[in-house]
Amino acid sequence: MQVTETGAEGLKRAFRVVVSAADLDARADARLNELKGQVKLNGFRPGKVPVAHLKRVYGKSVMSEIIEQTVNETNGKIVEEHGFKLALQPRIKGPEEDPQFQTLLDGGKDLAYDVELEILPKIELGNFKDISVEKPVVEVTEAEVDEAVQRIADANRPFATKEGPAADGDRLTIDFTGYVDGEKFQGGEGQDIDVLLGSKGFIPGFEEQLVGASAGENRTLNVTFPEGYAAKELAGKAATFEVTVKSVDAPGAIALDDAFAATLGQESLEKLRETVKARIAQEYAGAARQKVKRALLDGLDATHKFDVPEGLVEQEFYGVWSRVNEDLAAQSRTFADEGTTEEEARQDYRRIAERRVRLGLVLAEIGERNNIQVSDDEVTRAVVERARQFPGQEQQVWDYYRRTPEALASVRAPLFEEKVVDFLLELANVTEKTVTKEELFKDDEDEKAA
Repeated sequence: MQVTETGAEGLKRAFRVVVSAADLDARADARLNELKGQVKLNGFRPGKVPVAHLKRVYGKSVMSEIIEQTVNETNGKIVEEHGFKLALQPRIKGPEEDPQFQTLLDGGKDLAYDVELEILPKIELGNFKDISVEKPVVEVTEAEVDEAVQRIADANRPFATKEGPAADGDRLTIDFTGYVDGEKFQGGEGQDIDVLLGSKGFIPGFEEQLVGASAGENRTLNVTFPEGYAAKELAGKAATFEVTVKSVDAPGAIALDDAFAATLGQESLEKLRETVKARIAQEYAGAARQKVKRALLDGLDATHKFDVPEGLVEQEFYGVWSRVNEDLAAQSRTFADEGTTEEEARQDYRRIAERRVRLGLVLAEIGERNNIQVSDDEVTRAVVERARQFPGQEQQVWDYYRRTPEALASVRAPLFEEKVVDFLLELANVTEKTVTKEELFKDDEDEKAA
């Protein structure tokens, strides 16, 4: 066997491999001898089939198997002998592309093919203690707890039939039929639908035009679907809804006391307040964690500069770019609507893809060097949590992950990433800064707007 390096540029390597016909034929004959005691052919006793006859019957399929094994083994040796870490699977200009491939299957011909490899870069890790990040801290106020408890009470407030016109806060039960350009549209009809006036649960203008309506009254509502409406065939279009008000209910009083807390499964109002406060604190902690993680990743990105495999960048970019175009299509928007061009957007998202790949490689290197691992039990618990998000379908979800290695890897990867982040935060210079709720979420809102 001859292996000749034919290219070395950046992280790409190319080799020409030639395996002699004698080597292939010897391996094929050995395989046929193995089959001799296994196959059953009419007219021959078990184990007594002549090898020459086996070759006539199975020769091409055996040689095809030997070629595949040889290619895989040879590629493995190239990687091992050069100490490569592959970014992607080898790209082979295989023997099947040879016009004389069928002749090769007959034996007596050298196997020659080209293999292209893209390898992972050698990463020099920086000093993590040089990274400084600021952790925002928000104290949960009693006023916030009061507001949250009140929202819970409002959501559980009793309603009673009301005589007279409806006002904000009242609940109407309606039937409606919608028209666009004089024609009914899919999803534009509903019966016994509850509408809470002032909740902004319907498209703009719908609830407002029902203020003052009484039970038994018919109203015609003129509205316009938002430009970003989910059903793109309706986005931005004017519509008319014929509405029949079937009943008007007014909200009743509700006492914030231990009895109310008991209806929610809490021992007392104080326990309910504690639960609400803990949930708000958990929300703030999650937002703070994301800010700290983002700052940490920015620090890693600034201190680690190296070439990344083009193939990995292409894969990441394709995934990001596909989602971008799907989102634009769903909203019936264009790049011009976003204040950019397709070419500029491509460049921006390619930079994002490159950053993601680089940071992924850095995190993987840190995890490997420091023996950071995710146990099978941790993965199992995460899958169970995902399954619980689909009541009644838990077994199907569990079976899907158990049968799909890629899906299981998608569970393991974020667990690994969070472990590496925790490891780095132990070493980095983390300082706490008290901020307001608005400051904590400001960047998130800015990013969503962008």
